[in-house]
Amino acid sequence: MSTSTGADGNKLGRTSIDKVFEGDLVGTSQGEMLSAITSTQGSAGYVAIERVAGTLDGREGSFVLQHSGTMHAGAQQLSITVVPGSGAGALTGLSGTFRLRIEGGTHHYELEYLLP
Repeated sequence: MSTSTGADGNKLGRTSIDKVFEGDLVGTSQGEMLSAITSTQGSAGYVAIERVAGTLDGREGSFVLQHSGTMHAGAQQLSITVVPGSGAGALTGLSGTFRLRIEGGTHHYELEYLLP
């Protein structure tokens, strides 16, 4: 992760993403995340793009996820969607949304999707 802090106290960061998925989606992902942590406690934002490769519901291929998240006074708002037209291989035509749930510091993902 690389960061820089401006005179205003806002921190900008860049982080590489590497994940391993298990369950209905078995595979890996790689991506890049840009973040802003403001000088206001509990407020931040991030965007990310990650390429996922693996097997979903028995179909092998890849697709791209787009993340957009904000936090204001500790309240979070997050959107993670499959980039339209990014599905390849047996995942061509994939559409959907990705949901994140954090329990005990562990990230759990749920992918709601449609395949043609």
